[in-house]
Amino acid sequence: MGKTVFILVDGCGFDLATENFGFMEHLVESGRCAKYKVMGELPSSSRPIYETLFTGLPVCEHGIVNNLVVRHSQKENLFRLCHQNNLVTAAAAYHWISELYVKAPFNPLTDRLQMEGDGIDHGIYYFDDSYPDSHVFSDGEFLRTRFAPDFLFVHSMNIDDAGHHRVLDPQRYQQKAMEMNVILSSFISIWMEAGYAIVLSADHGMNRYGFHGGNTIDQRTVPLYICSPTVKTGFFTDEPISQQLIAPLLCKLLMINEGREMQDLRSQKIEFLES
Repeated sequence: MGKTVFILVDGCGFDLATENFGFMEHLVESGRCAKYKVMGELPSSSRPIYETLFTGLPVCEHGIVNNLVVRHSQKENLFRLCHQNNLVTAAAAYHWISELYVKAPFNPLTDRLQMEGDGIDHGIYYFDDSYPDSHVFSDGEFLRTRFAPDFLFVHSMNIDDAGHHRVLDPQRYQQKAMEMNVILSSFISIWMEAGYAIVLSADHGMNRYGFHGGNTIDQRTVPLYICSPTVKTGFFTDEPISQQLIAPLLCKLLMINEGREMQDLRSQKIEFLES
């Protein structure tokens, strides 16, 4: 099976990543990574898009229509597919991920550490949007070294948190993106050397007023970086691709069959190398 790390940088639009993720851009320039532009789903809100990312379905089909829908996923999702294929999963993520794929509602007093979870095998979940991104990645590395997961999900929130305050403090939004660049350079090198494919993307961007949920380019376009020996490297950002392809892409990298309702990855523009 192909071990994979999926990094979700919450609230990071395409332009913000391009301007600030110098390490990721270096990996693309040096022929070690592919970069795509993704057109995010609507509404451009976090919880609905989390479910889209892991099921491959649009919001009207999976039913998580806004951030107030607090319930377990009712669709075939990537974590369930991993379980069916005897793959070990782990997540260092915002507590909404626990609510979607482990248990809902989330109890901060008891549910932060779920070392033997149901739905996701091993998880560390935070519930404060200002929980440092550096700590999230350290949590992810702890899970990797402790449990050797086949699929590791790492989900940061500081850029989104700063983006909501960008009108009052625009410098902080850029600062958090620059800080993420340093974090990425520290951990991705370790994970690639350990034999993991890397997928990095975002759920949504942010408009100039510090909001998201609507249908504008700055809210919807997000980056997609793929570091894998099975994927053709280079810049492929002229035309955006669908956010619904992330789930089948992860399935392919994990070397498991995609979900029955997921898009056929062969219809998309990601170029794979011949095995």
